[in-house]
Amino acid sequence: MPNPIKLIKTRRFSDPRGWFRENFVENRWADQLEADLHFVQDNQSYSARPGTLRGIHFQLPPHAQAKLVWCLRGSIYDVAVDLRSGSPTYGHYVSAELSAENGMQQFIPVGFGHGFVTLEPDTEVAYKVSDYYAPECEAGLRWDCPELGIDWPLPSSGPLLSSKDEALPGLAGFSSPFPYDGNPLVAIGD
Repeated sequence: MPNPIKLIKTRRFSDPRGWFRENFVENRWADQLEADLHFVQDNQSYSARPGTLRGIHFQLPPHAQAKLVWCLRGSIYDVAVDLRSGSPTYGHYVSAELSAENGMQQFIPVGFGHGFVTLEPDTEVAYKVSDYYAPECEAGLRWDCPELGIDWPLPSSGPLLSSKDEALPGLAGFSSPFPYDGNPLVAIGD
C-alpha cells in the first residue's frame, strides 16, 4: 500500500554562481504524490529563534488542506499526524528533517495534522496548500499531547509557542471528520 505521506528529494543544479532548484513542477509532483490535487495558495513563515514550534495545525472540511512543505533557509523537524477516523495508525506520526541544504519536501495529505519546530536561527519555511485559508475551519492539537507522544528536538529552554498554539486541545475528545482511505501511515522511506 502506498504511504500517504511522501518525502520528495528536489534536484539542485550547481555552478560557480551558486545553485538553482525547482521547488514545484506540477506534472512531476502529481506523479510523485500519486494524487490529483491543485495547490491554490503559497504560504511562508519566518522564525527568528531555534525551538519555535508551530502546530499541530489542520483545516476541517469543507476546506481541508493538503500541504507540500519545504525549508527555504535553516532547518526544521517536520511532523505529520494521522487524524483519519478508523485508521489503524490514528494518532501516529512521522517526521523528517527538512532544510535549505538537503532540499527535502514533505507532502501531507488531507486528514493529517502538521507541525514543525525550527532547528536553527532565522529559519524560513514555505508550503503550498490545496484549499484557501478558512478561519472558521481552522483547528489544531497541542504540540505536547500525551496521546501523540511526539519526541520534539527542543532546546533546553523549551519551545517558543504562540498563545493560540498554547491553548490547543489534546487528541482525547477530538472527533475526526476525516475518513480513512485504506492506506495506513508507515515510516517514511518504508
